[in-house]
Amino acid sequence: MNETTRTARSGLAEELRISVARLSRRLRAQVGSDLSVTQFSALAVLERHGEMTPSELAEHEHVKPPSMTRTVAALEAARLVARRPHATDRRQVVLAVTEPGRALLGEHRRRKEAWLAMRLAELTEEERAALERAVPILERLSRS
Repeated sequence: MNETTRTARSGLAEELRISVARLSRRLRAQVGSDLSVTQFSALAVLERHGEMTPSELAEHEHVKPPSMTRTVAALEAARLVARRPHATDRRQVVLAVTEPGRALLGEHRRRKEAWLAMRLAELTEEERAALERAVPILERLSRS
């Protein structure tokens, strides 16, 4: 790879990082939640993937177990998650999203999507088509 290509890729990486971070902040601002980003992420993972132990959740979120313990404690205190006995290992518990937790996630998603839909409506048809083509690429980047 030559220097020009390397510089162009670096510039794209920087621009994309800044744009994605800014968009993420704007979306979070639409919900005005008392939850931290970490708490919201943990709650969403439990909803998406189902019950799991605190250790499994920490591993999934790439955080140390003591950090996840604090996150789970805050979610439990807000009654957004509940602990249940593990089906096969009595020494462990599993975490599950409560109905208030599901309702909160649903409301957050509705607000974010409504804001984003309004912003997308401001774009030209060509710009929306370009974003449509970019979605699978962004999804692939987010899974790597």
